[in-house]
Amino acid sequence: MARAVRYPSTRYHPEAPPDLGARAERERLSAPALKAFFNIMTRWQVRDEDARALLGGVTNGPFYEMKREPDRVVEADRLTRISYLIGIFKALQILHSKSLADQWMQLPNQNPIFAGRTPLVYITRGGLPAMQTVRRLLDARRAG
Repeated sequence: MARAVRYPSTRYHPEAPPDLGARAERERLSAPALKAFFNIMTRWQVRDEDARALLGGVTNGPFYEMKREPDRVVEADRLTRISYLIGIFKALQILHSKSLADQWMQLPNQNPIFAGRTPLVYITRGGLPAMQTVRRLLDARRAG
């Protein structure tokens, strides 16, 4: 007979993740997420073509509207993508000096994940699964 696993008591109680299916949550998160996204793209010196791909393949018109006026509601997929990019950005800021952190996405990388390409090429081609992989890689490095 299997017994239920008991975890030790803790004071850590994580918040529930936002419900990205709820329009009110997306309204609350969209403008700050878009502002952060465009700031990160500037710091990483990402071309608009690649930034559009990172958002999931946004066409020119909507992309430049978002860039000009970020106070709009974006879809759950775009918020998720931006969330991963913010996490990658944050991890790089913790792991490296400011200048290296901002350059890291554009530097060829010999880690087998990247196969000598830049992390930016990897996540641009690989989309959300690649963003998840890079985020996990950097989080693991942060953990030691």
